[in-house]
Amino acid sequence: MLYNARLAYSLARSFCTKPQRLPKTKVALMLGFNGTGFQGMQYNPSIRSIEQTLFKALCKAGAVSELNSVDPKKIQMARAARTDKGVHAVGNVVSVKLVVEDPDIVSKINQHLPDQIKVWGYTPVTGGFHAKKACNGREYEYWLPTYTLEMPPSRSLHLRSSREHPSDLYIAEENAYIPVSTRENIAEKHQCRISNSKLDQFRDAMAVFQGTHNFHNYTIQRNASDPSANRYIMRVEVGQPKQFDGMEWVNVKLRGQSFMLHQIRKMIAMAMLVTRTDTPTSVISQSFEHHKINIPKAPALGLLLEKPLFDGYNQRIADRPDRLPISFDSYKDAMDEFKERWIINEMLATEKEQNSFDRFLLYMDAQQTGPVFSYLNKEGCIPPEAILTF
Repeated sequence: MLYNARLAYSLARSFCTKPQRLPKTKVALMLGFNGTGFQGMQYNPSIRSIEQTLFKALCKAGAVSELNSVDPKKIQMARAARTDKGVHAVGNVVSVKLVVEDPDIVSKINQHLPDQIKVWGYTPVTGGFHAKKACNGREYEYWLPTYTLEMPPSRSLHLRSSREHPSDLYIAEENAYIPVSTRENIAEKHQCRISNSKLDQFRDAMAVFQGTHNFHNYTIQRNASDPSANRYIMRVEVGQPKQFDGMEWVNVKLRGQSFMLHQIRKMIAMAMLVTRTDTPTSVISQSFEHHKINIPKAPALGLLLEKPLFDGYNQRIADRPDRLPISFDSYKDAMDEFKERWIINEMLATEKEQNSFDRFLLYMDAQQTGPVFSYLNKEGCIPPEAILTF
């Protein structure tokens, strides 16, 4: 049966003397990727993005006709979840109209993709399906070294107006420099093993984010009066610590209806800083109020999209024998292998090379006596000097 389908497809293509309008099918295309080196998910013809790379592969594989190869809008390409620069995804969905008569089309698409992007498969969907509009939830995961939750050093790090040592770290936001950690400092931090009490502190901090809140302080260009700043976080789970190559990490799983730009990274940073400074979690609750404060972004390195959810769509088509639910279940083994090889292992290697989390904390510790982050205090309140005015 499979052989006959391939033969028929090959014969049909061989007798074509001019481009044909081959039938297109609306599908939910499932893929995963390591986002390192890409400027996020969204298509842009002038920059290297996941969608740009995917669109080129679809065209080269014959899933997009020559007539439609000039613009992804012609094939109604739409993503379920956006990812920022450098952020990874074990599973994401792109709705798109493709030529899928070739039974080997998934394999052919993957042949034209770099190893760090993988198409898992596709599911035919209804003609009006739109991945973003049909998606009613998204699951993310964030990994962070446990040493980031420990108390900051008692000595203060001072910003320098000029580079005093070749290795000094430049802080663009402050136009200043701070000394980087020595190899001995880094090695000592990597030996850190978190206590149960400190891990419970972090769990308590992350739990405050559950429910519906005004997250205007956790993104950019939103104010407290903007209704779109209200987001519903269904579940937050902090896992057990795990050791990778002598370094201890902990992961946070988050499920929400939708997330704004930088929201998760700012949530992680807030919980991390509250935990390591023994600041009461009441500060997090106060961050949902109308005043504006500066919440930094935790490194993008630790963030990955696990999968988008389509429970509503799947329920609507449940009684239709001609439709299948959108599910990653049949690709689980391949996705787990990809996650370990291309996301977790790459994350660990990158952190050991670049020390992104250590640099983030150096930046924060250098400003621990300033007004901007004075909301990190033992009283658990946001002082007037920490409130931004525009």
